[in-house]
Amino acid sequence: MLKVGIIGVGTVGASVANILEQNSDIIEARCGKKIVPIVGIVRDVSRDRGVSIPLSTNMDDVLENSEVDVVIELMGGVEGPFEVVKKALQNGKAVVTANKALLAYHRYSLQDIAGDIPIGFEASVAGGIPIIKALREGLSANHIESIKGIMNGTCNFILTKMMSEKVEFKDVLDEAQKLGYAEADPTFDVGGFDAAHKLLILASIAYGIHANPEDILIEGIEHINSEDIFFAKEFGYNIKHLTIAKKCANNKVELRAHAALVPSSQMIAKVDDVMNGISVIGDRVGETMYYGPGAGGDATASAVIADLIDIARVGQSSPMLGFKRDLEGGGLTLLNSDEIETKYYMRIKVSDEIGVLTKITSILGDFGISVDSFLQKPDSSDKSLATLLFSTHKCKELDVQNAMNEIAKLSTCREKPVMIRIED
Repeated sequence: MLKVGIIGVGTVGASVANILEQNSDIIEARCGKKIVPIVGIVRDVSRDRGVSIPLSTNMDDVLENSEVDVVIELMGGVEGPFEVVKKALQNGKAVVTANKALLAYHRYSLQDIAGDIPIGFEASVAGGIPIIKALREGLSANHIESIKGIMNGTCNFILTKMMSEKVEFKDVLDEAQKLGYAEADPTFDVGGFDAAHKLLILASIAYGIHANPEDILIEGIEHINSEDIFFAKEFGYNIKHLTIAKKCANNKVELRAHAALVPSSQMIAKVDDVMNGISVIGDRVGETMYYGPGAGGDATASAVIADLIDIARVGQSSPMLGFKRDLEGGGLTLLNSDEIETKYYMRIKVSDEIGVLTKITSILGDFGISVDSFLQKPDSSDKSLATLLFSTHKCKELDVQNAMNEIAKLSTCREKPVMIRIED
């Protein structure tokens, strides 16, 4: 029998406890032993959690309990959970966590502390999609060329509605909050931070890259409006919030999380509503695609229990991140965000005057930026204004940022220019 203690009996923790009880027969059949939750830790024991296990407010009822074999950490946060997980490992207990923020900052420290003690973290990325197992095991014979993912359901729901119903960001965000898809403070989701944390975890498994969120390019979707949607549809794109990891020249790896225009024909562009999708390209297998629910109590609990089953079967003999020596000869380093090269879309609101377009294209030319396509939209509420919509050929991030700063200084520029990257 494998006995577990759950720290954090919220939506996911309650689902874990109930699935372990209600699906105990199939779980035992798959792993050869019973997995039994024996205690849960909460802040307030008076609140009904819908579970039958005993509840406590004392962490040591799990961490110092000699009967507990595995600690399930579902607290949220970074430093507090790090201390909890560290103590559990130091006490010889295996750990399963769904905490992507914890792993975004402390995954390498936890791997060092754990040694041969199992740490499962499938639920930390893309909910019910087994992407950790796919990278660690199913694709382990491949050099990973790239990972491209939609890994935040809130962003995907909002962008799907904006594309399909011609509504503005704020209106869809209000709807998402009412439906429970977005928090009262949605910054962590719509600002791109949640997806970026997940990207860092996958990048460690694929490339051995040790980076923190502050080291990579992170943008959200708050700046996207109906004019961007208009341009995307006109030229055959969908707008998605993407996480991107890919190898490039000189042993560098790009890591970035931001909105992007994606050709509507691509599989990743067809992932809609609150669903998640991840494309992985290996040098031997080619492209593989993973699709499913990225959040929710039962979906995330399913991934937590999959880790418990692995531990119950044989334990984990491999290191947490899935490699026993440096990947790619240890030579891969993080590409500076300024050096990213891709195509770009720009939205620039200007006074509708003779010579404005010439000035803007001249600035773009000064920075070596070549225009691929162009549309001009008159302002429906002010005939003296127009919105210029450009897409570019491939160019460098730094050049685009510098050009936008110069354009913003023009007396005819009426709003800060907006840029969205294009991922063909």
